[in-house]
Amino acid sequence: MVLQPRGAKEFALALAIADTHAQQQAVGKQAGDGVLMILQTDNFNRDYQEMQAAGVEFKEAPRHEVYGTVAIFSDLYGNLWDLLEPTTQ
Repeated sequence: MVLQPRGAKEFALALAIADTHAQQQAVGKQAGDGVLMILQTDNFNRDYQEMQAAGVEFKEAPRHEVYGTVAIFSDLYGNLWDLLEPTTQ
């Protein structure tokens, strides 16, 4: 299955089903205890609020880093993601 935001040309996410027992055992652990992917946004506060309202579990409060505003959240399978609004230069 391929997911792509409507109208996007530079992004698509391909999802695959875990077929083997080894693959199934790895679901949610692909990055160990680190962040697996980064979801970049142009409006951190808007998306953070919408995601919280939808029940997304954030593992920390938003923080401001040199590279932008970020917070770690987990997906339905336990993988960790960064929600990130990069600092504009």
